[in-house]
Amino acid sequence: MASTHHNHGLEDLNDTQKRVHRILCSAQNPLSAYEVLDKMRAKGAVTPPTVYRSLEKLIEKGLAHRLESLNAYVACKHPHHEHDMAAFAICESCGLVKEFTDPHISERLSHWGDDHAFCTKKVTVEIRGLCETCAK
Repeated sequence: MASTHHNHGLEDLNDTQKRVHRILCSAQNPLSAYEVLDKMRAKGAVTPPTVYRSLEKLIEKGLAHRLESLNAYVACKHPHHEHDMAAFAICESCGLVKEFTDPHISERLSHWGDDHAFCTKKVTVEIRGLCETCAK
């Protein structure tokens, strides 16, 4: 299950959102919205808009992230503050995704925004390559 830093947000979720969160937390790799939908259908009818709304709510509460390059979702594994960026290392061979934060990258991107009068709303960094196991 998610680490304790996010447990406070779980109590505000409805049952469907909690199910989606549990599915993301138990997944080994990122899941598309339709993969989440398929897992939910095992326990009753659910529609794509319901899944998308649940995923958006989880993202809004900092409980999940959307990986833009994969069009897939993962449960948040690290505590983030509103101003922190989320970063992901994605293995192109096995699909492993590691979430991390790096204050140096975040600071550099913030400075770039300031220097170019750009108001940054959200920063997600995705690094693609091979994980340690696949690189051997």
